[in-house]
Amino acid sequence: MPFTGSWHTLLEECDALPDEATLVTPLTETRFRITDSQAHRVVIEFVDSGDSQPLQRDQFATLAERIEEVGGTFDLSRLPPDAEPYAAVLSLHPRYECDERAGTITETNDPTSSQLVESRPAATKSERVEPDLDVYADMLLLIDALERHDPTALAECETPVLINLYTLCSDVQRNAGDLRQSVRELLLDRLHHDQPVHGQYGSVQRTTRRNRTLKDDEEVLRVLEDAGIPREQVMGVDRGKVDEALDVTDLPESAVYDIEERAYVRKADVDDEHKQTRLQGLKDRLTTSDDPEATQLREEVEALERRIEELTEFTPGTEVGSRS
Repeated sequence: MPFTGSWHTLLEECDALPDEATLVTPLTETRFRITDSQAHRVVIEFVDSGDSQPLQRDQFATLAERIEEVGGTFDLSRLPPDAEPYAAVLSLHPRYECDERAGTITETNDPTSSQLVESRPAATKSERVEPDLDVYADMLLLIDALERHDPTALAECETPVLINLYTLCSDVQRNAGDLRQSVRELLLDRLHHDQPVHGQYGSVQRTTRRNRTLKDDEEVLRVLEDAGIPREQVMGVDRGKVDEALDVTDLPESAVYDIEERAYVRKADVDDEHKQTRLQGLKDRLTTSDDPEATQLREEVEALERRIEELTEFTPGTEVGSRS
């Protein structure tokens, strides 16, 4: 059907939105506001970046045509990069509905309301809340260290500076890895196709990795022998059993192993007291700052200082994880 009628309805819905209404894109959850609606386009502004983008009527018509061509339900992962706002705005029309979990936009026969509008104003900088994450405190300390020491001239740094950088990088990597795993588990429930899904800083896609584990030894040998493969051809030395044998003999490791030693650096201790002192120093610097956000930042650092004692403790000599 002609898109003219749908376009006028969509413009009316845009004009009816409250000034503080914020729309959210269905896949990447990018927030934006409609700043102007004109005869041939809708102008939006992204909340986080402040960048503006015109959304052309012709592109809305093309999206509506694609939805109709595929039977009424369109897979949003097929959208070109930066086209998500079109789906979010189109969902304002009473005949179109976005399903964020399924990653689709559907043309319906019954009027619907958009699920992508936040009625309340978006959080402002004065409403920032410190995340309750260990990685946040370590990242603040690492950023401070990188601001005071040129990371492009590490060879000129004193040894204690390198130790500090290495320790903080290690802590950030460990805690960021935990956070990354939590985010990954949530994304697995939301990604349903092998096609990339785009965000503001990159894109991800669902992939599958195969892990193989041999069945019982006797079963494997029997199957291979039935296929004409003698067991001598596939049997080898079991490293675990060799180690057990070495424990009950006087043989040196070098008798059965080719040994190559490689030096590396391992974090041996974490000075939580010095971390706390450094955070206090950052707080003192903020005390004399004329920046309008200094009060908010001071509160964040004070909260970090209170929580620094809860960071992961490290006891020298403790073995972490298992080794093969």
